[in-house]
Amino acid sequence: MLNRGQVQARRAVFAWVGSGLAAWGLLPWYFPQDLTLWQSLAGAWGGAETASALVQALRHGKPWLWSGGVALLLALVGAWLPSGRAQGRVLVTAAVAGLAGVLGCGFAIGARGWSFAWLQGVFGALPSGQFGMGLGGAWVALVLLMLLGAGLARLGRFRGDLFVSSAVVLCVALLLLFVALPVGKSLMGAFVDEDGAWSARVLAERLGHERIWGLGCVAGGVRCGVAWNTLLLALMTATGTTVMGALIALYAERGAQRLSRPLNVLALLPIITPPFVVGLGLILLFGRAGLVNQALEWAFDIPPTRWFYGLFGVWLAQMFAFTPIAFMVLRGVVQGISPSVEEAAQTLRASRLKTFTTVTLPLMKPGLTNAFLVGFIESMADFGNPVVVGGQYALLSTDIFFAIVGAQFDQGRAASLALILTGFALAVFFLQQRVLGRVGYTTVTGKGDAGLALPLPDVVRRLCVGVAGPWLAFTVVVYLFAFVGGFVQTWGRDYTPTLAHLRTAFDLQWGEHGLVWAGTAWNSLFTTVRLAAIAAPLCATLGLLIAWLLARTQFAGQRAFEFGALLAFAIPGTVLGISYILAFNVPPFELTGTGLIIVLCFVFRSLPVGVRAGTASLRQLDPSLDEASTMLRASTATTLRRIVLPLLRPALVAALVYSFVRSMTTVSAVVFLVTAENELATTYIIGRVGNGDYGVALAYCTVLIVLMSGATALIQRLVGERQLGRRGVQGH
Repeated sequence: MLNRGQVQARRAVFAWVGSGLAAWGLLPWYFPQDLTLWQSLAGAWGGAETASALVQALRHGKPWLWSGGVALLLALVGAWLPSGRAQGRVLVTAAVAGLAGVLGCGFAIGARGWSFAWLQGVFGALPSGQFGMGLGGAWVALVLLMLLGAGLARLGRFRGDLFVSSAVVLCVALLLLFVALPVGKSLMGAFVDEDGAWSARVLAERLGHERIWGLGCVAGGVRCGVAWNTLLLALMTATGTTVMGALIALYAERGAQRLSRPLNVLALLPIITPPFVVGLGLILLFGRAGLVNQALEWAFDIPPTRWFYGLFGVWLAQMFAFTPIAFMVLRGVVQGISPSVEEAAQTLRASRLKTFTTVTLPLMKPGLTNAFLVGFIESMADFGNPVVVGGQYALLSTDIFFAIVGAQFDQGRAASLALILTGFALAVFFLQQRVLGRVGYTTVTGKGDAGLALPLPDVVRRLCVGVAGPWLAFTVVVYLFAFVGGFVQTWGRDYTPTLAHLRTAFDLQWGEHGLVWAGTAWNSLFTTVRLAAIAAPLCATLGLLIAWLLARTQFAGQRAFEFGALLAFAIPGTVLGISYILAFNVPPFELTGTGLIIVLCFVFRSLPVGVRAGTASLRQLDPSLDEASTMLRASTATTLRRIVLPLLRPALVAALVYSFVRSMTTVSAVVFLVTAENELATTYIIGRVGNGDYGVALAYCTVLIVLMSGATALIQRLVGERQLGRRGVQGH
């Protein structure tokens, strides 16, 4: 007699197999880009472009597509077997064989026949090629992955939990396909010489170049190598953003409750703004013709210079850009610290300062290290800020960009520089793991906790007010400049207020057939909002699922799995975009030119923030909460949905907000992926800036800021705050 869990697992296996067979027989197997989804679905029984795999194999001379159907039929036989190792062996065999057939033939056969010349020599010429995988092929591949997870669970892996096993298999497959494959294709160029041959000597020459590792600045020269420049800037930015984010988070949660909401809004302003707006605002303040230089010339007769451009300018811009990320990660950590632990220290007559330094601050270590890691990797991968205010201060990300798009077009050199960035990220990742070690940081348990949160010690409170206060005021000034610039006639010459720039971008008119979206920016705005709205929930869901798997399960290769989830941050956006073009321009994944490739780039570019925020919060949740739910016979999926997820609301908000606004404002990662049909807001703004039309560009940026502020507030309202049963901060 099967128990309830076994019955549900059996039904799930049958449901997956049934949906896979339906997709193999009824859905279009290929994805011709000149047809819409509905046109493809209507032709599932038609020609070679739109037919299902069954029709393709029977009518259109593609016998290799039988492999998917045969594998699913074998899995159907396995589904009827009793739950156990025999069933697991059948399911794993069917899934592995099916994936090998579907993906192997997909990579081996291109649009015009065999993808490799030696295959044609062995098997002869093919009468026709094939398009990239479509809806039917993608669903069958997904089903085979789920069956592989179910089979591994039946074999005793992952403690026999079908949900955990399938989730690990799916996440690993997604990371391999959308991170490792494109990045690997791009980085392999570092090993290839000018003649296309593999050469270790060429790699050594590229990696050991003096421009990369030179120490001229130490020996009295002009500048150091780009690797040292990048490392110094990343350390400065990671330290600065972590400290500033912690001060703002502490003051928002423990310092002044009435200021919590305004502080949250001000701290998040930089993250909801296109990156070049911050750079432009800083240039208007500190540039050669900025207000600061003009004031120094007027007051002290100091001639204007370009002192702002360089290391200091890039560091300041990155502080504006990445401090909100650290704040969002640390705010949830501060909220999760149990007041009862702090009260216990005070009961033992510890002062507030002693309690803060020995109890509160150590419990923040997971959030601090995660914020430092994200800030470090974000700084290394940043491209927009160094291009705008970097001046002659060379960095790896800008050198990679100019190596690819410059007159030299040296993909090998760009790949070797990207390898160095990846090495830096890997080193910091393992350093973070060593710092955290195996120490426990659990502060949210299943017990009631109505304690009062400890107010900040006076010295810490003064530090927060004295450092974070001026920083937030400075943020307001920068954004005030950016806002005003879009509503004056011509910045620097004519400050007459006008709405002309806004009308140019977002004009609305009434025509014969009703409302007309007459502005030139409407199409790019609608496209950006649609794609970002699709990417945000996907990114948040996948990020928190990976974080939960890392925090609550143990499996072989877990360290590599975690680093794979962070790898997208270690690669500059320009390299990631070009990597996607190289990987997804040919079958079996022919996505270039579609909106889907932009959505995928959005998801996996922003994925690490969801993973780090979820990991930091999960370290505070006592595993006994999961175990209690399991003891009451709840499935793993139910436990995750009913117990864990409500306690991860700060991490969920961070992941949703960051992935949405990052998708709305990203530049470098998608600049090579956009098309005329899929123009984005940032590429429209860049085009206007290139034409010298700064008024329209800044007006558009203002609209984006308002739009994303509303979206952020809506996400926070819909998700809500987690309820921990605690009272407010103690009074003095």
